[in-house]
Amino acid sequence: MSRPGARLSHRWVVISVVLASIAAVAGCSSPTPSATPPSNATTTTAAPAEGTTTLPAPTTSTTVPGCSGTNYALSVLGSQGAAGTFEVTFGFRNTSSATCPLTGYPGIQLLGAGGADIATNTVQGGGESFTSFAPSTVEVAGGATAYFNMGYSDVTTGTESSCPTTTGLEATPPGTSTTLQVSGQYVVCNGGTVNVSPVFGKGSPETQSTAPPTA
Repeated sequence: MSRPGARLSHRWVVISVVLASIAAVAGCSSPTPSATPPSNATTTTAAPAEGTTTLPAPTTSTTVPGCSGTNYALSVLGSQGAAGTFEVTFGFRNTSSATCPLTGYPGIQLLGAGGADIATNTVQGGGESFTSFAPSTVEVAGGATAYFNMGYSDVTTGTESSCPTTTGLEATPPGTSTTLQVSGQYVVCNGGTVNVSPVFGKGSPETQSTAPPTA
């Protein structure tokens, strides 16, 4: 026959085991919270596109094909003088088949014996022998001629006791670097001062020339 105290102890042991099992099961079935890692997202900003620099087109000068200073032949076409002042008209004849433009004043260099340079002071514009007129473009066709005037004085000035006599001169067509020579004896005083007109065409109303072209 069992004793009451022993039964009671046995019941408490069973209850304790059951409770422990329940706790263990509860612990295994409880969801474990998952840790959410901090966001490490990287924001990428596109670099602005580099600007494109457009360089200006190089400036070019227009040259008429077939036209240069070597296209011309220089000659004396007329002269006149009075009271110590003289005017000579020269011509640049276009020896090519191209039509070539000339604008502005020719360059002048007086020449002495043996072709040596004589002191020359070129004044662009008129003087006592002809009046000034504005430059204009002359379209010189093949075989045609552009003209210019040169004025000078053979009267001594200042301390001059005499003036050199030229054997010729060099003229440079405007806009070129070619020098052309022509023979001619001119007594040029006032330190070799010559007045030079711009080039002009035959029959131009602006020439006011006292030595009209003969060709």
